[in-house]
Amino acid sequence: MENMDGPRVTECERCPALVESRSRIVNGTGPEDADLLIVGEAPGEQEDREGEPFVGRSGSELDEKLREHAIPREEVRITNCVRCRPPENRDPTKEELENCRGYLEREVDIVDPDLIMTVGKVPTEHLLERDVAVTKEAGTVEERRIGETSRRVLISVHPAAMLYDRSQEETLDATIGEAASLIGADGNGNDQSRLDSF
Repeated sequence: MENMDGPRVTECERCPALVESRSRIVNGTGPEDADLLIVGEAPGEQEDREGEPFVGRSGSELDEKLREHAIPREEVRITNCVRCRPPENRDPTKEELENCRGYLEREVDIVDPDLIMTVGKVPTEHLLERDVAVTKEAGTVEERRIGETSRRVLISVHPAAMLYDRSQEETLDATIGEAASLIGADGNGNDQSRLDSF
């Protein structure tokens, strides 16, 4: 049984191991017409508990970097390749990624973002359909057909990488700076005044 309500998946039992390990389906959050769509790998324990992607420590790091570049999180759509928490937070399998691919493509079509930013190896390789050396390629943009449309995909390190290796902070900072310029959130005008009210 599968069911979608717009970009939200309300029921799915395609992956028995994930059905077993999840407490809920974690859908993307943020506007359905966002300029920037950030794609992560899969929900972790805290995301599974709260029902929202990127709410743990790496989410705080991501929010901070977005804020520094005048991109309010509430104007960004954030989702994952896989919507259910894998057991023990392991990487999703190829089959699990494929089972969820249609949901992700549908969400991309509905949101129709100017830019997709993939964070980390799994979502980057999944969407670009090739091996990626994320730390070397972070900040680069590739055109890729996702669903029916060609999209700009910006490769980024995962915010969690900064928690273990502070040298990754500069890479993440530069990549989000690149995202800001590509979507026109350069810190001038309205973006900045909204930011000042935080």
